Parts: sequence; structure tokens; C-alpha cells
Amino acid sequence: MLHAKPKEGKATVAVEKRTSRIPSMIYLIAGLSALASSSCMMMRGRKSKALLVGQWAAPLLIMGLYNKVVKTEGHD
Repeated sequence: MLHAKPKEGKATVAVEKRTSRIPSMIYLIAGLSALASSSCMMMRGRKSKALLVGQWAAPLLIMGLYNKVVKTEGHD
């Protein structure tokens, strides 16, 4: 028996087409930059801003990982 694969929605395909143009290294650099900026802000005593900026690192790195997986494995 053949299993039918679920098809991606139009919005998902559109997002993947746009994000596939961005090199995965950009996401890595952005994530590491957020961590470095957060560290500098923390050392300067701007704790609340440092915590805010530090929280950006995880989503950026996850987006980079997703981008890499989509590029290597493809969608659908």
C-alpha cells in the first residue's frame, strides 16, 4: 500500500522559497551576534535589555537549522 504524503500549504511553500535564498551561515552569525551583544549589555549593567537580546539567539539558530534541513532534505 502506498501512503499519501501530506502536501505543504501555499504559505509554507512561499516561506521556504524565500528563506532558501538566505545562506544558513547568516542565521549562525546572527545568533552568535545576539549572544555577544547580550553579553556586552550584561557587563555594562543593562540587565533587562541583555536578557531580551539574549533570547533572540535560540530562535535565530533554530531558523538556521530549519533552513539547512529544508535545503538538504527538501520539502514535501
